[in-house]
Amino acid sequence: MRALGALEPGIAALDLGAGSGQATGPLLAAGVRVTAVEPGERLAGLLRHAYPSVEVLTARAEDVELPTGAFDLVTAATSIHWMDLAVVVPKVHAALAPGGRFAVWRNVFGDPDAPVTSFRRRVAEIVGDRTAPPRPGPSAEDRDATAAALTAAGLFVVEDATSYRWRIALDAPAVGRLFSTFSDWSEPEVARAVDAVVDLGGSTIEHYSSWLLVLRPVRAAS
Repeated sequence: MRALGALEPGIAALDLGAGSGQATGPLLAAGVRVTAVEPGERLAGLLRHAYPSVEVLTARAEDVELPTGAFDLVTAATSIHWMDLAVVVPKVHAALAPGGRFAVWRNVFGDPDAPVTSFRRRVAEIVGDRTAPPRPGPSAEDRDATAAALTAAGLFVVEDATSYRWRIALDAPAVGRLFSTFSDWSEPEVARAVDAVVDLGGSTIEHYSSWLLVLRPVRAAS
């Protein structure tokens, strides 16, 4: 994002679906002024506690009132799949200042080219025990499907699309911290994930992939 000129000290950013601040913190560290939007009371409380200088709006992205042209950067870090794009995309378009960007990224649980670990099999069991119906629409982890949905209204074009592969060592406390940031995971489900790591020896090496979309707004010719 720095190489694209989308992340500069002093710019104003809007972090949509900020959760407990996984993207908010790095944005602040980059010298960015951040306004965070998080609908969950619990996660918004964690965010306020971690970053007291951030203005936190406890609201859905669809409902929040945003000033026109006020932000140089709007981010949605592993949160866009929760939002009604028919509402949010025009709202983001209006909120961006000239030259602003909309950055959307997603961490994908598992690298399709890496072996499936025992921990991932246990997590699949936890997910399989849920009774809630699956989310409608394309997979939230599909970069190209997300890009198509974000550009369908003709308000944005994709400036850059990048994918990454990485791995991380996770012990039981790290799994607890990580999975507790997932807004659709209950406390008992997080506890089961922690127990799975303990049962498997206390740690796991997990292979992940991530993608980043940087979108530029389309403006009508004056």
